[in-house]
Amino acid sequence: MVKVNRARSTAPPDGGWGWMIVLGCFLVTICTRAVTRCISIFFVEFQTYFIQDYAQTAWIHSIVDCMTMLCGLGFALCYSPAIAMVGKYFSRRKALAYGIAMSGSGIGTFVLAPVVQLLIEQFSWRGALLILGGFVLNLCVCGALMRPITLKEDHTTPEQNHVCRTQTRDFKRVSPCSTLTNEWVQTCLCCSLQQEYSFLLMSDFVVLAVSVLFMAYGCSPLFVYLVPYALSVGVSHQQAAFLMSILGVIDIIGNITFGWLTDRRCLKNYRYVCYLFAVGLDGLCYLCLPMLQSLPLLVPFSCTFGYFDGAYVTLIPVVTAEVVGTTSLSSALGVVYFLHAVPYLVSPPIAGWLVDATGSYTAAFLLCGFSMIFSSVLLGFARLVKKMRKTQLRFLAKESDPKLQLWTNGSVAYSVARELDQKDGESAAIAAPGYNPT
Repeated sequence: MVKVNRARSTAPPDGGWGWMIVLGCFLVTICTRAVTRCISIFFVEFQTYFIQDYAQTAWIHSIVDCMTMLCGLGFALCYSPAIAMVGKYFSRRKALAYGIAMSGSGIGTFVLAPVVQLLIEQFSWRGALLILGGFVLNLCVCGALMRPITLKEDHTTPEQNHVCRTQTRDFKRVSPCSTLTNEWVQTCLCCSLQQEYSFLLMSDFVVLAVSVLFMAYGCSPLFVYLVPYALSVGVSHQQAAFLMSILGVIDIIGNITFGWLTDRRCLKNYRYVCYLFAVGLDGLCYLCLPMLQSLPLLVPFSCTFGYFDGAYVTLIPVVTAEVVGTTSLSSALGVVYFLHAVPYLVSPPIAGWLVDATGSYTAAFLLCGFSMIFSSVLLGFARLVKKMRKTQLRFLAKESDPKLQLWTNGSVAYSVARELDQKDGESAAIAAPGYNPT
C-alpha cells in the first residue's frame, strides 16, 4: 500500500526548491512574454503580406496579449500560476526572486529578437512562427518543476473549514440528494469564495487595480511599434531588431538590480514608492520618444525604458502581496493580470488608428506616456491621502485621551483602554462592601 505524503504547513523557505521554482518561472517568462514581444518583429511582415493598415495589423499582437491575461487558455495557464508560486516560496528575498524570475522576459527578448529576424529572412514569417511554436513546447518542462507548498497562513480558519466539511458529510450521509444538502454545500462554497476574494473590497486594492488599467494601456504599444517606428525614421531592419535586443538585455538588469535593491533594509519599506517611480519614468520616456529620430538617440531610449520596465514588472507581484497578503496573492495576481487584458487588447489598435489618422507616431506615444504618468500619480495620491488620514486619527486619539490605544480598520476607530477601565470600575463596585445592585 502506497502512502501519500501531504505537504505540511510551513513558512516560505526562501531557498531550497524555491530556486527551482524561480528557474521554472524564468523559463515560463521566456516562452510567454519574450515570444509575445517578438511579435513586433513580424509586424511589418504581416502588414506587407496582408496589405492592411496599422490599426488592423495591431490586432494580432493585442489579441495574443489579451488572451494571455484574460482566460485560462494558452500562455495564461502557465504565466500567472508560475508567478504566484514564486510568492509562495519566498518572503524575505521575494523581490530578488521575482527579479530573477521576471528577467526571463528580457533575456528572451535579447536572444530571440535577432534570431527571429534571421528566421524570417531564412524561412519566411510562416517558418519562423513554426520554429517559435516548437520552442514554446518547453513550457511542459517548466510545469514539471512546480511543486505545491502549503503555508501556515493558508490555514487561518481551519476550525471553520473542518466544521463545514464535517457537517456537509453528515448531511450527505442522511440524505445525499436532499435540497437542504445542496443549499448547505452552496453556502459553504460561497463562504469559501468570499474569504478567497475578500481583497476585492479593499480600497487599496481597488486603487491599485485602476492604476494597473492605465499602466497596462501605456506599456503595451511600444513592443508593437518600436520596430516600425525605427524603420520609419530610417533605421535598417537589423538595427531595429537590435533595439529590441537592447531593450531586452537592459530589462534583465532592471529586473535583477531593482529586485535586489528593494530587498535591502533601507528600501524594503519603500517598494511601493519605487514602483511608482519606475512607472512614472517610463511614461516620461514615452513623451520624449517622438523627438528621437536616429539610431544613436533610440539606443539610450531603449536602455532607459527597458530598465524601468524591468523594474516595475518585478515589483507588481511584490506590491500586490503588500496590499492583499500572501494568502490571497494567487487570486489577487490573477485579478491584476486579468485587468491587463482589456488595455492590452485595445491600446495597440488605438495607437495604430492614431498613426493612420495623423500620419505620425507622436499622438500615439504621447497618449501612452500620459496614461502611465497618470497611473503613477493616482497611486501616489492615494498613498498620500491614506497617510494623512492615519496621521489625523493618531492626533485625534492623543488629544482625546493620552491612554488611548487606537485600533483602525479603514475609518473605524475605537478605544480598548476605555472599555477596560469601565469594566475595572464595575468590578471594583461589585467587590465593595455594601454593594446594592438596585
